[in-house]
Amino acid sequence: MRLFACLLLAFAAGLVMPLGFAPHSFAWAPLLGLAIIFALSLAAHSWMQVIALGYGFGLGYAGLGVYWIYYSIADYGGGPLAAVLATSVLIALFAVIPMSALILGWLAGRRHGPALAMLAFALAWTLVEWVRSWLLTGATWLSVGYSQIDTPLASLAPIFGVYGPGLAVALLAASLGGWLLQPLSLRCWVPLAMGLVAALGGLLLERDWSAPSGEPISVALIQGNIEQARKWDPDERSAILAAYFRQSREAFGNDLIVWPETAVPVVYQQAQNGLERLANDAAKAGSQVIAGAPVAEPAGAGIFNSVAVLGEPSAFYHKRHLVPFGEYVPLRDVAGGILDFVGTPLGDFSAGSSAAPLQAAGHQIGVSICYEITFGAEIADALPVAEILLNVSNDAWFGRSSAPWQHLEMARMRALEMARPLLRATNTGVSAIIDSRGDVITTTALFTTTQLQHEIVPRQGETPYMRWRDWPIAGVSSIGWLAILLTGRRGYRLFRDV
Repeated sequence: MRLFACLLLAFAAGLVMPLGFAPHSFAWAPLLGLAIIFALSLAAHSWMQVIALGYGFGLGYAGLGVYWIYYSIADYGGGPLAAVLATSVLIALFAVIPMSALILGWLAGRRHGPALAMLAFALAWTLVEWVRSWLLTGATWLSVGYSQIDTPLASLAPIFGVYGPGLAVALLAASLGGWLLQPLSLRCWVPLAMGLVAALGGLLLERDWSAPSGEPISVALIQGNIEQARKWDPDERSAILAAYFRQSREAFGNDLIVWPETAVPVVYQQAQNGLERLANDAAKAGSQVIAGAPVAEPAGAGIFNSVAVLGEPSAFYHKRHLVPFGEYVPLRDVAGGILDFVGTPLGDFSAGSSAAPLQAAGHQIGVSICYEITFGAEIADALPVAEILLNVSNDAWFGRSSAPWQHLEMARMRALEMARPLLRATNTGVSAIIDSRGDVITTTALFTTTQLQHEIVPRQGETPYMRWRDWPIAGVSSIGWLAILLTGRRGYRLFRDV
């Protein structure tokens, strides 16, 4: 019965975690959720209990955190039944991630006193978050550091990336978890001190990591609000293009006009004549247009999810980090028709290879498409050359769920890490203009047809994160966890009573 109660508490702690992310943004929630699960795991008597607690925690975390996957499959994929099955499988798989971190923390810390044992949990948590950012193509969604974008811990991001605030939260949670187990004990000082030092260090190092590189430029982000059911309908192509042309002409006079991801509902070459006429008219008005479009490359290189700078000469960015089962289907040839309900109507996209910025409106622009904005180290590939960051996306798949707001939150973290203004142009929202400190200047409502116009200041400079990427945090977490593991096994008395 006691174990059952602990399992319920672990599940509840998992449910608390997503409340720390947008649109709820209760920054304390991950601190509390991690403190509870760290305490429960430390008090466990066997690795089997830790696995059960960790998996229950993970189910709560993923269930409330990524429930929105259901909508994309139910409404635009294989229907409700397929959505239930696929979402259940993905949540079950996601739950393994926090479970793995907890079992690693328990294995390293079980031969130590409470302070080092809690420290092991914090380091293992951060290490696993980093590993999942690249393992099996990677995923950073719901990484704890994102929840701190509006707290003092965010000042660590230009130095260490999102895993800097994440490690600080894990350390503070470890201290709180130790206090929950032994309220009168001072043994929790080790992770507490480390967390406070990290927070204080971030505050002391807070500064402008970039400087203006030119005069302000005016931008207009076009939010077309094209229903997903219409987007690839051949009978709707002309109307969709006409709507974007009309909105673009209304925005003439702005230095830069941006369409969202795959706003062009056909392969670029099929609409090239019309797009070139628009580019010529825009140039006469002092504007330049950037459009999201599928692009077919010659010599059978495939179709790319791309961003095109219209005009003479045109330039393209091809998306490098594709979404499995969204933009391409692994093992499609092996699985046959069973996976035909996923992927894109145009077939599997090919992956691009270059992160080189595009030049538009007289400035260098680092481009990312949709999901790519969630990978800080990949966005840094275009830096420090890029003066402006641009992310185009289509979050219509996720309805009015929390996903569009979580996506915006991650874009804000990238702007902060790179100290660059960021333009986020989306089909149905949330479109936004974000400054170099990660603050939202202006934004749109979901599912509205609108334009977002404002001025931004291009910036130049190099943050420590651009140089170091995630390696400092990955190194500290892995070496620290390994040291605790090995000293525990060898029984060094130096640490036995800490």
